[in-house]
Amino acid sequence: MQLTMQQPWRELRASWRDTMILLREFRLPLLIFVVAIGGGGALYFVLAQQAHAPIESLPEAIYTVLAQAFLQSAGDFPNQWYLQIFYFIMPLIGIGTLARGLTDFGVMIFNRRARGKEWEMAVASTFSQHVVLVGLGHLGYRVAQHLHSMHQDVVAVEMNPSETLVAEVRAMNIPVIHDDGAREATLMAAGVSRARAIMLCTQQDSLNLQMAVKARSLNPTIQVVLRIFDDDFAEALHKQFGFKAFSATGMAAPAFAAAAAGVDITYPLTVEGQALSLARFNLAAHSALVGCTIAEIEDRDDVSIVFLRHQDVPDMHPSGDRRLSAGDVIAVLGSPSQLNHMVAQNQ
Repeated sequence: MQLTMQQPWRELRASWRDTMILLREFRLPLLIFVVAIGGGGALYFVLAQQAHAPIESLPEAIYTVLAQAFLQSAGDFPNQWYLQIFYFIMPLIGIGTLARGLTDFGVMIFNRRARGKEWEMAVASTFSQHVVLVGLGHLGYRVAQHLHSMHQDVVAVEMNPSETLVAEVRAMNIPVIHDDGAREATLMAAGVSRARAIMLCTQQDSLNLQMAVKARSLNPTIQVVLRIFDDDFAEALHKQFGFKAFSATGMAAPAFAAAAAGVDITYPLTVEGQALSLARFNLAAHSALVGCTIAEIEDRDDVSIVFLRHQDVPDMHPSGDRRLSAGDVIAVLGSPSQLNHMVAQNQ
């Protein structure tokens, strides 16, 4: 519901920012037009004063020149040849500099979706405290699904996107920037400086590491989660840089996505054909779980709360009548979809 309510406002903000970008792109023809009208008006005023023409003020002269630029009558046709020149030159200047610019501007502003990358970047600029997801392969797509199910704001980056995957990701209201994630400008466009976490899901260890270092330099507090194929290298990166590195052999999309949401989650364990994981997280101040009893949550969400820490006092077997408070730490056993629902309630 919260994401649905935010979407129209986000679209409006993106439209405003995109309009500002377009105005900057067309600033040269606009500047030429303004200088031509202002300068032409000042020159016309000086010449009119010398010729004793019925022009009483500079604003009136500027208005006269502006009207001439659009082939409008602004008084009687002057007798002096040097004033008559304005009636022939100003329409050429006005049409030549402004008409083409306004035409292109109008086409682009009313056809934003066709501009693809620029529009996605405008939408991404409205995000804050979000997750930047680089790499939309099969893993990246599954991670995007899990993040979406946990009500996480996501901006995706992919250099060579699959049209099918991109369409499905965009259907989740996730902007997809078609660009090279290794470029600092691309990371900035995705909002890394404002993001809470970045997830690097490409299949190249060196590229993931390169982007991780760049992201940390742009945002020293960002949570970095990256895919690494070598177990030992993944562990070394975690110890050396604090990156959450997941090896290809032990990686699961739910655990990968949960890491960006600030949740510690174990790899799934199959019990009677059902995959179960254990997730541990802190209850946020405005969490929907605050005020509920453990029994209410377990009955409603079909999970098991196996650990509770309240005011630094751990309880390995909390009773069902215990009521949860903001700041409590709980460990929950459930399926990936159940845990995703729990994390979403905690946002």
